[in-house]
Amino acid sequence: MNQIELQRLVEETSLTNFSKPFLHKATFNARLKTTGGRYLLKTHDLDFNKRVLEIYGMTDFTKVIIHELCHYHLHLEGRGYRHRDSDFKNLLAATGGSRYVKDLRTPEERQSLHQYRCVKCAAEISRKNKVNVARYVCGKCRGRLIAIEN
Repeated sequence: MNQIELQRLVEETSLTNFSKPFLHKATFNARLKTTGGRYLLKTHDLDFNKRVLEIYGMTDFTKVIIHELCHYHLHLEGRGYRHRDSDFKNLLAATGGSRYVKDLRTPEERQSLHQYRCVKCAAEISRKNKVNVARYVCGKCRGRLIAIEN
């Protein structure tokens, strides 16, 4: 899907689900890593993460579009457009958008890099950053930690 097709899809989704036109710009943003989309308050444009479409398909991507269009239309109407606002929650439930996007990280990104085991209680601990085993102990039993080779 290219930018022109995305713009057309967002405009059609806005008309079918909200009965209101989308008058601004919708683009793919390669810098988005963990979010499915973003509504820009100053320009009223929408950014979308292409990985949602690639990983989960068109149905989940459409739900992300609906989510961002809820922010868009509520903000332009001067109503509560934030996630915590009841206006947003009610409109999102009525239009069938997703509240959260599914995990977009690859299995390699999800897997923690450093594994440790407690000598005393054998609890396994995963950490993204290295832990100084001479300084830190197990949080459950205060036992000594040893690094596990992957």
